[in-house]
Amino acid sequence: MIKGQKNSVGTSLLYEQVAGEIAGLIDQGTFKAGDRLPSIRQLSRRFGVSINTVTQAYTLLEDKRLIQARPQSGYYVRSRVPEIREPDLPSRPFILPTTVTISELCHQVMRNMMRPDLLPLGSAIPSAQNLPIDKLNRIMASELRRCGDDAVIYQMPLGYERLRVQIARRALVAGISSGPDDILVTSGCVEAVLLALRATCHAGDTIAVESPFYFNFMQMIAELGLKALEIPSTPRDGISIEALRYAIEQNSITACLVITNFSNPLGSLMPDERKRELVELLASHEIPLIEDDIYGDLAFSNERPSAAKSFDRSGLVIYCSSFTKTLAPGYRIGWAIGGRFQAKMERLKLMMNIASSSPPQLALAEFLANGGYDHHLRSIRKIHARNISQMADAVAHYFPEGTRMTHPTGGFILWVEMPVGINAMQLYHLALERGISIVPGPLFSLANKYGNYIRLSAAVWDDRIEQGIKTLGELAHELLPV
Repeated sequence: MIKGQKNSVGTSLLYEQVAGEIAGLIDQGTFKAGDRLPSIRQLSRRFGVSINTVTQAYTLLEDKRLIQARPQSGYYVRSRVPEIREPDLPSRPFILPTTVTISELCHQVMRNMMRPDLLPLGSAIPSAQNLPIDKLNRIMASELRRCGDDAVIYQMPLGYERLRVQIARRALVAGISSGPDDILVTSGCVEAVLLALRATCHAGDTIAVESPFYFNFMQMIAELGLKALEIPSTPRDGISIEALRYAIEQNSITACLVITNFSNPLGSLMPDERKRELVELLASHEIPLIEDDIYGDLAFSNERPSAAKSFDRSGLVIYCSSFTKTLAPGYRIGWAIGGRFQAKMERLKLMMNIASSSPPQLALAEFLANGGYDHHLRSIRKIHARNISQMADAVAHYFPEGTRMTHPTGGFILWVEMPVGINAMQLYHLALERGISIVPGPLFSLANKYGNYIRLSAAVWDDRIEQGIKTLGELAHELLPV
């Protein structure tokens, strides 16, 4: 034991001994991937050493990538999984707009996510067991009794005012200063993005998007008769500003659609400086930015990242989000802050469906005001962080050697790169035969990319999910080229 030991060779040996003790506990499985480690003060008392010594020990373990610090949360065991290599992105890539076609495979994948007989390993839907369902149900019943006529009338054109006030207050955390009348309540984030696209584009126009990119948005672009221009992105920084700049010089781009915080499927978090660059680049060309920030509240660090909208000085950023990933997927309550395009989006909303459902708006307004939303976020963030680490470790254990994946710092999605030669579409069909649903990588691009990638969801982790990952790994081994 370290406590009471004499240190004859200086402080460096002592903090190395402390680091060695902690590393040993991790190797033995006392602390597993995603587990929170004891605080610096606790270890200082436990080992009988100074706080500075423990701090140095944790720094050493961070350098060795055994643990990771999360601001205002502590230190956690890191998943020891090979990370997807950061690609070298050319500043002048060969980029041409692509006509988007509606894919039956996309529809099939979406349907499979909801089949009760399939294990939904690819579904980007939060698990009901992690949501405050009982509290929401009680609040809904109470608000329906209390609000009377408000529960059944249209909340038009913008939505229930009390909810918009709460959304405006929460937007400040993301760096957005807006009033309730700047906010348009929508039927989920999907409708917010659809309204933004219709307000900024016409059939035949070109939309710049990240690559890889959320496949359902690709289908939306197809339905509107638009073209997509895929801009390469990295797991660390998101969309390449340099490639986008070159693409703008070479093409007529009408709008840009980006998931800035914990993108789907990469899980990338754009640094603030890159967000600022993105907003300023597009503004200099009068190109609207449609920002999807649906995962922003799910940062593992408990520090909510800023929105690109926070750098908007010209009203060209349309901010879109919802409570789908954090509170209640089935309530279908999202919102948009439309800037210059607000009035047009309001008119489009009235034409499409007049207003979003009133009862969920009443319930969410009360929950945000008095239901402990921040407490819920702290809880679900810890769950997702641990689930991501455990799923990543399972993939590393069961999948073929050479498998790599992203290391997201928020959300609950893993983007998995399998060894070259393993066909993700073949794996998808084999997995269906074994009762497992995943999302194959080719759906996230129009350019026949990501043939050996899959998207997995870590919204829940239990023995059944681990067995599903094991089965996927076995199938992936079978697909290895001889």
